[in-house]
Amino acid sequence: MDRRKFMTSCVAATTLPALAIGQTNKKYRWTSVDLTALNQALVELERTSRGRIGVGLLDTASGQVTSYRGDERFLMLSTFKTLAAAYILARSDQGVDKLTRRMSITDADILEYAPVTRRHIGPQGMTLAELCHATITTSDNTAANLMHRSYGGPQALTQFIRSLGDTVTRHDRYEPELNKPNASEPMDTTSPNAMTSTLNTLLFGTALKPESRQLLQSWLKANTTGDRRLRAGIPPNWIVGEKTGTASIGANDAGFVQAPGGAAVIASVYLETDAIAGPERDQIIATVGKRVADLMR
Repeated sequence: MDRRKFMTSCVAATTLPALAIGQTNKKYRWTSVDLTALNQALVELERTSRGRIGVGLLDTASGQVTSYRGDERFLMLSTFKTLAAAYILARSDQGVDKLTRRMSITDADILEYAPVTRRHIGPQGMTLAELCHATITTSDNTAANLMHRSYGGPQALTQFIRSLGDTVTRHDRYEPELNKPNASEPMDTTSPNAMTSTLNTLLFGTALKPESRQLLQSWLKANTTGDRRLRAGIPPNWIVGEKTGTASIGANDAGFVQAPGGAAVIASVYLETDAIAGPERDQIIATVGKRVADLMR
């Protein structure tokens, strides 16, 4: 099958061609017609981007999964911050650490983009819960690095990701180095399918205690950096929780969308291009959001 084609599968099943799954599983709400239309739309969006787009979707009600370039690697950029916050929550659940523990902040810790942490320099610094909130809702880079410091660095986060069954996603470097591709190995990358599955495990599975799942969801819903991306294509009365990622070479958005009274759909969108400006990248991801909403109606 051409890599541009959609692949539809049940989470627990082997990937099969979209038509075969759509015809044999009545519980699936996304038909082959729906997915063909979505595929065509993404082909056009990718052409417009003059780059590469990856999309992974998972319906939490049925387990149906569909993707476009779903197994290709993309830089995570700041979408890794959801995973970092989840790891801190997991450590709290296990009694290894406390969300109320304070991390001191020095002038040397402050990176160029630190809208929250730069206001808390000093021995009292911020609590781990406050750092998680800051890095998800504003994408504060210093907060992310301090979170890494709390649990032993990027490699420790990768080990946590492996414990969730994700063998693809890897985190290797601190901010801001992680935003640049490594020529020799795929550092700080994920695939749309891997991120979608891992987000499902963290947000709607049993990897975290219910209170921690709800807290992680609340941080994602409170995000302020994604108004022009997935959220822009979703009806205003729907629930959206997501984390963006931005660099000179691309733009990402990964989280969940939920219609009133419906089940959530996990959506991971990765756009790699340096051929168009930021607002154009945002518009492409917003259009993906609209297509996701259309699929959920």
